[in-house]
Amino acid sequence: MFRLQTDPLPAPADLLPRADLACGGVVIFEGRVRDYNDGRAVTALEYEAYEALALAEGERILAEAAARFAPVRVAAAHRHGLLGLGEAAVVVIAASAHRQEAFAACRWVIDAIKERLPVWKREHYADGTRAWVACGCHHHGTEAP
Repeated sequence: MFRLQTDPLPAPADLLPRADLACGGVVIFEGRVRDYNDGRAVTALEYEAYEALALAEGERILAEAAARFAPVRVAAAHRHGLLGLGEAAVVVIAASAHRQEAFAACRWVIDAIKERLPVWKREHYADGTRAWVACGCHHHGTEAP
């Protein structure tokens, strides 16, 4: 299951309950808002999403991971809106019989999310400016608030 939400992200156990006792390896990745990036002090991150497409693509990514790393169970969630320092922006959980498959699936899912999900990130800086980063979108350069 893939979620896109403005509220804080659920705990990984809520995304992927422990229903399958055959899963001995569980790997969790959580991406958080950090206070410094590319030589600049960051105060917040803002995510914009094409919501319907992001939900559909997120589900496709999880289905591909489940098929590619079978048997594995995967789930993920991504925030959109304004996030403060330390808040979780994305979480991925993968569970499999063994750790190797769980690690591989978790890494593959987060890489696919970063590459394919229509979610764009704008950093807010301590000097009051902000800029879109790592998005390949039409927004470029630093903006005044």
